[in-house]
Amino acid sequence: KHVPLSVLKEALSIENGKYAIEAEAHSESIELPKSWRNTYKPILLIFTYILLTTGLIQANTEFDLMTWMRHFMAGFFLVFSFFKLLNLKSFAESYSMYDIIAKKFYGWGYLYVFIELSLGMAYLTNFYPLVTNSTALVVMTISIIGVLKSVLSKQTIQCACLGDVFNLPMSTVTIIEDGLMILMSGTMIWWHF
Repeated sequence: KHVPLSVLKEALSIENGKYAIEAEAHSESIELPKSWRNTYKPILLIFTYILLTTGLIQANTEFDLMTWMRHFMAGFFLVFSFFKLLNLKSFAESYSMYDIIAKKFYGWGYLYVFIELSLGMAYLTNFYPLVTNSTALVVMTISIIGVLKSVLSKQTIQCACLGDVFNLPMSTVTIIEDGLMILMSGTMIWWHF
């Protein structure tokens, strides 16, 4: 049964006037879906910054593709590990939802971040390039398997690539990100021989 506002106000005023009631317009916020560009803006900005930075590093020298790729991968692994380290536990939880190793061995999510950080430092210092590239190739190939399974099965889960700082969905962008690292590390291994 509907009770008019005037009746409620009168009932409340009888109680020594301690309480008041007013009409308020009903408002419900509806969250509209973000555009593709707005959804992936953080990762697009990161890639743009890394591209510009690695381009600037070689601006005063003759461009060398292998050096550029090494610097790009250093930036990639350092930046991505940084975001994961901001909330390591949350990353490990998210990563265990789709990574084939982290699903079976939860500790892999923690270890993975430090492998990424180490790879970033190794690329930056050109530390044993063949070992560094081989490690990156293996780690990123393992990573892309879980990503492919999730995307192909149309699971709607958050990508853990930037930790929990940004809410990015698992998608083709994640496949491209991992695939690019596989392609670059594979190219540098091939170039080594």
